[in-house]
Amino acid sequence: MTDDLNVEGMAIAPGVVETIIAIATTEVEGVASIGSTATSNIRKALGAKPSVQGIDVVVDENNQLQVSVRLEVNSGYPLPEIAAKVRSAIAAAAESQIGVSVSSVDIYIDAIHFTD
Repeated sequence: MTDDLNVEGMAIAPGVVETIIAIATTEVEGVASIGSTATSNIRKALGAKPSVQGIDVVVDENNQLQVSVRLEVNSGYPLPEIAAKVRSAIAAAAESQIGVSVSSVDIYIDAIHFTD
């Protein structure tokens, strides 16, 4: 997302939208990280906001969000369930916090983390 999102006379910066999506996504059980693990781990260590690398947002002609999210997930969770929960979490967060609908959420699973 490169331009501000305008909702009811309020301009919302792309980074704000992406951060809301990142927080909603990382709260889903089974999601290990968004985007690159190296970037996420460095940001966590520094206490920074969640990484928005791996999130792409486009506002369509109906002023709805089209979201793409790249994930790394923990093993032992059914991938279709994680994807469905992430889609639901993103749609709910966008509606409640921004006031816009989400027309689509594309999930790309880049890695699976195996625990000992």
